[in-house]
Amino acid sequence: MTDATAAGFELHRPYLTRLAYRMLGSLSDAEDVVQDAWLRWHESAPEALANPRAWLGRVVTRLCLDLMKSARRRRENYVGAWLPEPLIEEIGGLSRDEDNLDIPYVLQLALERLSPLERAAFLLHDVFDVPFSDIADTLGRSEAACRQLVSRARRHARQDAPRHPLSPDEARRYAIAFFEAAHSTDPTALKGLLAQDAVLHGDGGGKASSVLNPIFGRDKIGRFFAGLARKSEQQGFAPRYEPVLINGMPGYISVETDTEQAVVLDIRDGQVHAIYVIRNPDKLGPVRDRLKGS
Repeated sequence: MTDATAAGFELHRPYLTRLAYRMLGSLSDAEDVVQDAWLRWHESAPEALANPRAWLGRVVTRLCLDLMKSARRRRENYVGAWLPEPLIEEIGGLSRDEDNLDIPYVLQLALERLSPLERAAFLLHDVFDVPFSDIADTLGRSEAACRQLVSRARRHARQDAPRHPLSPDEARRYAIAFFEAAHSTDPTALKGLLAQDAVLHGDGGGKASSVLNPIFGRDKIGRFFAGLARKSEQQGFAPRYEPVLINGMPGYISVETDTEQAVVLDIRDGQVHAIYVIRNPDKLGPVRDRLKGS
């Protein structure tokens, strides 16, 4: 492969990684898919391609669809709830658009409820502005069928998207307030932050302690966190944390008594409506690296 051919692929790598991550919810799987796409690029005649970006997008989408079939089978045996891998960003930090892998965490979760074809069509059209003619070619469906896929996906996905993104100051304030209240032994400490019907989701993957089923309601969530705080206090452990954005949403990463974790807060109308706690160590490599460096 010539230097020019390799450079041609690298030009599209950020786009391909963003597409694959949003399809799969796992950055490590996304990077593997992009590497497979690189091998196919290497084996093709890229200099003869009229539209290299479209060709590579088709390759990555099809590889993701194949991988999603086996991933769904693996998740049938997953211990507890499966949550997407968190992507960490400094609050108020500047990033180039091509480096921005994330969409809001709750929208990434909503994508999990779509069929693979719905997810692919929705992402290609509504996120990456791919025309329906190209989507039809990628998915092997008619343009009319692809329009129907996108329409169904929108109904499921868009209703879960945050309505009003928070400012950096608001995101930091909520993250700090939640961390402090969640580490209080007073079960009412979280009451002013949580919506009455708030829900807590956890993902330990069977490799770290976590809730196996969602916890519903402000009072139950408050008692749950107060119990964890009492355990930490008894052990003389002082948690360490950093407020961050996680897939564009406020939250924090922390070192707790037994492991690292990432906590995502879904804030609507000034209250926390959902909390997502990712504790599976397989999903927290960047979190560990960041906390070690802090």
